Amino acid sequence: MEKDLFALSSYQFVLPQELIAQHPCVPRDQSRLMLIDRKSGKITDHLFKDLVGFLSNHDRLIFNDTKVITARLMGRRQGGGNTEILLLKQLSSDTWEALARPGKRLPIGSFVTFGDNFKCEVIETFSAGTKLIRFHYGQNFEDALAQYGQMPLPPYIQRDKKEIADESSYQTVYAANPGAVAAPTAGLHFSEEMLKILSFKGVKQTKVTLHVGMGTFKPVQTDDIRLHPMHGEEFIITLEAAKELNEDMPKHRNICVGTTSCRALESAADLKGHIKAGKYETDIFIYPGYKFKFAESLITNFHLPGSTLLMLVSAFGGYELIMEAYAKAIADKYRFYSYGDAMMIL
Repeated sequence: MEKDLFALSSYQFVLPQELIAQHPCVPRDQSRLMLIDRKSGKITDHLFKDLVGFLSNHDRLIFNDTKVITARLMGRRQGGGNTEILLLKQLSSDTWEALARPGKRLPIGSFVTFGDNFKCEVIETFSAGTKLIRFHYGQNFEDALAQYGQMPLPPYIQRDKKEIADESSYQTVYAANPGAVAAPTAGLHFSEEMLKILSFKGVKQTKVTLHVGMGTFKPVQTDDIRLHPMHGEEFIITLEAAKELNEDMPKHRNICVGTTSCRALESAADLKGHIKAGKYETDIFIYPGYKFKFAESLITNFHLPGSTLLMLVSAFGGYELIMEAYAKAIADKYRFYSYGDAMMIL
């Protein structure tokens, strides 16, 4: 029976708990890589470092250079009691939308103190239950956040405690623009050595910025996926990046490193695939039936059942082939999710 590709049930599968990676691969380029050829339908197994042998000077890698901020803050509220604040989105220089736990004990006007001369005030409670908070600090905000904040690891990484190594492991080696609260995980596999070798081979490299939000972990909850309200995320494409990408057409194969790069570029591309520079917000939801305007190849991790990311990958690789690849990944014990292994769809 033919699958209904708009049905949420078509994107559900059973994943053994032990395949959810709890720790990063060390070194990062030693993770596994599944290569999927859409033309032949062939699926092969490699190490991620082998990628350098598959690329040439006719290829361009497009990376998301967002930097994960230490967005998780533990503090004490007025009257006593511990409170966790998770920063979601910066709204001005001092104000953020944030999640608070326990939120019910933080009415408007209350304060949470994180350290000396570093606290926040609750300004408003939004309908979704999140808070508008304003920070008060006696030093540089970025320095205070670096001192008191923690790396906001995904909810499915369930260890007794966060590790110091996470501060580097859950960050790409080329991260440059702070603003994300989740990592663009396909990029975590690239080592500095790999990037140097690729550059030496003449593989072009372009950076765009999409600040990944917590919405990336939000599961689809509507039976018809087309009814899912997609989260919005800010992205930036510089004039230099747009020029590089547009001048290359059609000389180079455009390889999006991650679903975030793909979403940014598909949002910025016109019908002919030309990229427009600027700062935008996108809530693009890509699922089977979508016609790609820019992306020609995709590097990505193995995603959650029922997630918008799995739907994007199914749109790009073809539903049947991607489901076959996922079944093989489970059988061959690939590691899933943020700290897991990668696939490249040709």
